[in-house]
Amino acid sequence: MPTKIEKDAITGKQTTGHDWDGVKELDTPLPKWWLYVFYATIIWSIGYYVFYPSWPSLSSHVPGVLGYSARTDIVRDLREQAEQRAPYVTRIRAASLEQIRSDPQLLGFAIAGGRSAFADNCAACHGSGGAGTKGFPSLADDDWLWGGDLEAIHATIRTGIRSAHPDSRLSLMPRFGLDGMLAAAQISDVAEYVLSLSATGTDKAAASRAAPLYAENCAACHGDKGEGNAELGAPNLADKIWLYGGDKPSVVQTIAVSRNGVMPAWTDRLDEATIKMLTVYVHSLGGGR
Repeated sequence: MPTKIEKDAITGKQTTGHDWDGVKELDTPLPKWWLYVFYATIIWSIGYYVFYPSWPSLSSHVPGVLGYSARTDIVRDLREQAEQRAPYVTRIRAASLEQIRSDPQLLGFAIAGGRSAFADNCAACHGSGGAGTKGFPSLADDDWLWGGDLEAIHATIRTGIRSAHPDSRLSLMPRFGLDGMLAAAQISDVAEYVLSLSATGTDKAAASRAAPLYAENCAACHGDKGEGNAELGAPNLADKIWLYGGDKPSVVQTIAVSRNGVMPAWTDRLDEATIKMLTVYVHSLGGGR
């Protein structure tokens, strides 16, 4: 509660007149250095309002005496970067993929540009560094559905997989269960046979029963020994690398309902130089042939 202002007997300083259960508050002024800094910030803020964009108006904002705009700076920086990149981009656009690979300057530029384009357009599905995840293939191993050389990767990026592009990579695995091509028991046996190709099956009798079924329905695309066929986008079934899972329920589901994932075509979204840089970058991740 308020009391009279008096001098504190111990410190010799005036009190504020406030008292809390016998504890009196000293009237201690702020340090001068603190006050000077505070006043300086006030002066600085007034100067900022005068020289730089600050207060909003009904249609825009107060531009300030200097007319500064961060957006203008960004546009200028982007234009300067584009001008610096232009000679390399022009050379990449005119060069073949093999020529880019054999030119150290172009290769370094292409990998850097491809890494940036990959982060913006591809990493959401294929993961950082092309690690892949369930349903989205790894680009850092040497297991390729449609081939892993430069030309094959380039074609895949340009036209996509099962996309709307007229030249899209296209293969459709039959839905053996949904379309009534195989009974549930037969699908279970074929799954055991498929797993046996990579020595992960557990039911030898079922695998033996399914051998004729596999030969009749699957070998034309996946090969007699499950080695796959990059011309058709048919995966290798004998290498223990699985896009949708290698346990029996996952294999049964794949056979019964198919998968047929879709990758967009990038030829209408990215320019040819960027697609070439992406191709070279993906090829460099460790799984290119």
